[in-house]
Amino acid sequence: MLIRIVRLTLQPDATKSFEELFQAAAPKIRQMQGCKRLELWVDSTSPNIFTTYSEWESESSLKSYRESDLFKETWAEVKPLFAAPAMAHSYYLA
Repeated sequence: MLIRIVRLTLQPDATKSFEELFQAAAPKIRQMQGCKRLELWVDSTSPNIFTTYSEWESESSLKSYRESDLFKETWAEVKPLFAAPAMAHSYYLA
């Protein structure tokens, strides 16, 4: 299993738009082949910083999602809302 954590720092006035985009895309992402879990976290002290936590069957499952039209379309809508570049990390359980 692959765990993917992505930290997103948004423009402070873009948080509502981001949450709406995430809520619309999340059910579709969860239905992607190999997606086992998807969560959205909000930083406890900075409400414009979000983290997505997802679990994937394999690195190839995540790669397929990242190459999908769903990812490309969603990312194109979300990226302009950023105040800083996204920081993504992938992990395997030890």
